[in-house]
Amino acid sequence: MLAAVVFVPSAPLLVPELAGPSAFDTEPVRSAVRDALADAASTGIDRWVVVGASDDPVTGPVEESGSGGFARYGVDVRVSVSDRTGRRMSLSALIGAWLREWAALGPTSMSIVGRATTPAECAVIGADLGARLRKSPERIGLLVVGDGSTALTPKAPGGGRRDSAVALNDSIVAAIAAADTAALLDLDDAPCDTEGVGGRVAWQVAAAAVDHSGSGVVAKTRYAEAPFGVGYVVGTWTVTGDRS
Repeated sequence: MLAAVVFVPSAPLLVPELAGPSAFDTEPVRSAVRDALADAASTGIDRWVVVGASDDPVTGPVEESGSGGFARYGVDVRVSVSDRTGRRMSLSALIGAWLREWAALGPTSMSIVGRATTPAECAVIGADLGARLRKSPERIGLLVVGDGSTALTPKAPGGGRRDSAVALNDSIVAAIAAADTAALLDLDDAPCDTEGVGGRVAWQVAAAAVDHSGSGVVAKTRYAEAPFGVGYVVGTWTVTGDRS
């Protein structure tokens, strides 16, 4: 059964070795992630599934290697979840694997989906995942890795601040804060691509999984800021049981 959903950013700077000792802006988001994972773990999680988007513009489920490293982000911090071979681990998978070790999450598997997957396809993939979660005797946590808009401040990497990017990011944060699965599933891929939203695919798969797991949830947001011009949101959906 689905026990919890934890939303975290796909940010290499979560990793202290990559952030460096002077990157003080990374500690609040790292602390929020730590607390969110601890909240979820306290409910009793037998197994975690990392839900993320691939780096490559492909569609559908993606088979990636079970191990890799952050060398392309500056320091080769190595991570692993399994001995499976496949294409290079995406950033979302690397973050999920690092969090597994950093927070001692226990058994963890990957559900990586191509970042070009359409909303309709995400809904189908998520529905299948949710149905499987409902049948499982294990208590399963979803670790959903993804970023918001990349144009939220004047020096943002997406070309500076744009009102359209801020409005879209605000709507995403509100949807996660309210556990509004319909709003997440309704996200349009075109404006998300325009505003640099990297988490759409992961959020839509997770939203559909929750819908089809038959579970009600209570949402709690721990962090929603843009310290580097990119939308980072950290939140937890705690399962309350079957919907009445």
